[in-house]
Amino acid sequence: MSLRVYTYEKCSTCRKAVSFLKEHNIPHEVIPIRERPPTIAELRTMLGHVGELRRLFNTSGLDYRAMKLSEHLPNMNLDEALALLAKNGNLVKRPFALTAKSGAVGFNESEWARFFA
Repeated sequence: MSLRVYTYEKCSTCRKAVSFLKEHNIPHEVIPIRERPPTIAELRTMLGHVGELRRLFNTSGLDYRAMKLSEHLPNMNLDEALALLAKNGNLVKRPFALTAKSGAVGFNESEWARFFA
């Protein structure tokens, strides 16, 4: 299994997620989300796992609020929204964890245990 986990080092939830993976000896690659946001292909794959475009966005983030995306997102087409996420890692819900067969955004220990352990 190739698990890629996009994180932000100052995010406590990201640190909890990485600790969970280490405690459960789950092989993973940590990728800095601000410097290397998920690709459009990865975002499309994750969308297939989470089902709703809004769930890919860090709705509590400063960039999301500054860009007034709660108002603009409903009017964006899918390609525009994914391109925006792929350009700005601050907008992506984190941690963002993806394998070839599953994915999760945010950290929920029971969900991660089901998907990755």
